[in-house]
Amino acid sequence: QVDLVESGGGLVQAGGSLRLSCAASGHAFTTYRLAWFRQATGKAREFVAAITWTDGTTYYADSVKGRFTSSRDNAKNTVYLQMNSLKPEDTAVYYCASDHVGVHYSDYMGYQYWGQGTQVTVSA
Repeated sequence: QVDLVESGGGLVQAGGSLRLSCAASGHAFTTYRLAWFRQATGKAREFVAAITWTDGTTYYADSVKGRFTSSRDNAKNTVYLQMNSLKPEDTAVYYCASDHVGVHYSDYMGYQYWGQGTQVTVSA
């Protein structure tokens, strides 16, 4: 069992920044990859970013490349999502998810554990 707890969401104006955190506990040492997904009201959940736990390889959705950066702190079992130049279309609930078997990084159905989500609202 792995518990994931997100924090750092909030309300920000367009062009602003937020940093999300995802702290993993439990059997976090078996983590292969941690990812961020988001879901806007009335829309499907979509991939945002992912980071491989061992070597730090990162992956990003085209919509956030150049604006979002994922990083990790292995000692704290925590991953971060630095979000800059935020746009109103970034408004969504952001979820952290962990993969322990090696699924494709953007396959949300393959991730085994999920956090409760944190709301990000970007005003125009």
